[in-house]
Amino acid sequence: MKQTTITKRTHGLKGEITIPGDKSISHRSVMFGAIANGITEVTGFLKGADCLSTIGCFRSLGIDIREESGKILIHGKGLHGLSAPSGTLDTGNSGTTTRLISGILAGQPFTSVLSGDASLNTRPMGRIMEPLSSMGAHITSVGENNCAPLKIEPGTLHGIQYHSKVASAQVKSAILLAGLYADGETSVTEPVLSRNHTELMLNGFGAAVTARTETDGRATASITPCEDLYGQKITVPGDISSAAYFIAAGLLVPGSEILIRNVGINPTRAGILKVCEDMGADISYLNRESAGGEPTADLLVKYSPLKGTEVSGSIIPTLIDEIPMIAVLAAFAGGKTVIKDAAELKVKETNRIDTVTENLKAMGAKITPTDDGMIIEGTGSLNGAQINSYLDHRIAMAFSIAGLAAEGETVIGNSQCVDVSYPTFFETIHSL
Repeated sequence: MKQTTITKRTHGLKGEITIPGDKSISHRSVMFGAIANGITEVTGFLKGADCLSTIGCFRSLGIDIREESGKILIHGKGLHGLSAPSGTLDTGNSGTTTRLISGILAGQPFTSVLSGDASLNTRPMGRIMEPLSSMGAHITSVGENNCAPLKIEPGTLHGIQYHSKVASAQVKSAILLAGLYADGETSVTEPVLSRNHTELMLNGFGAAVTARTETDGRATASITPCEDLYGQKITVPGDISSAAYFIAAGLLVPGSEILIRNVGINPTRAGILKVCEDMGADISYLNRESAGGEPTADLLVKYSPLKGTEVSGSIIPTLIDEIPMIAVLAAFAGGKTVIKDAAELKVKETNRIDTVTENLKAMGAKITPTDDGMIIEGTGSLNGAQINSYLDHRIAMAFSIAGLAAEGETVIGNSQCVDVSYPTFFETIHSL
């Protein structure tokens, strides 16, 4: 059902919030638990639409997944325990589900078909089809356009050394998961390190994953086949990508002070924090801890006048999902912000270079799109406007926050799309 949300300029956001669990870690907890022996117990699981798509797919593959006392219990059947699905596996709007599960399905002795919604089925899958095929997987695009629906048939997998053109955790993870079923070591080298949740969590489940980073910044992850994975107890930290909106709200709305509890600050994900600090943000880290190799902290954010900065190079993979919000921050800042090396924005739920540019211009920002990013001349203010989310959850949330600091009224069309990653997003705003 279509939903429209109106936000208006406000003052003094104050309070303490706990954001939903990390989307990337939630996806992986279900996938790895399904192919492990025994029960995997997940606390803090994100019940957004994308992660529910992952649960639905593995239920269709014969895995018992249930919720008890607020925890998700995955009754794993081991590396070779999945069953042939009776129909197409529906991955919804989730690129993570589609790409990662492809690596697992490539090693199965049955045929499966993956398909999602109209948006998902336009997103590029050739980036996983190529390396999986080179491993011996039989994976084809049903429409012959390198997009889903994908048909995956049984094949014998071989270990490879793959050099990825893009730093993508989804590509890397698909290959490493297929590597669990290969006949030898599989390695993936990226131009720079992408988020490393797969490596950390697979090791926790008993896999043999090694990682190294070269002096030139290239990063390699390797996996050797193993006999078994073992169920784990996983506590999912708060999602830094979801925290980003409330970090921005605290920085942009005068008189604000927001405490965000238990946020994952894995350095392969937390580039948003460095960018904010480079812009002059007042952010304090409290109660630092670590669980399962994933560092966490409480973040205390206070209103701060911001200045422009450059966002480029190796930091881009650590904040690619936060760039719409960073662009809004830049529009309110003083001076010029340059975002580059971010061509990956073109193949998200929308072409986010285009959608950010269109909506910031509607609010009166001085923004110039480029082939791999954007240039923003910060003016310190924006005006309320009619915003088209294009059903992209990151766009809807970023511009909802923009509306809290803009003059006048901001109307977000199709705002129900926030359910993909943050079903209680607007309730959290109101709580402040």
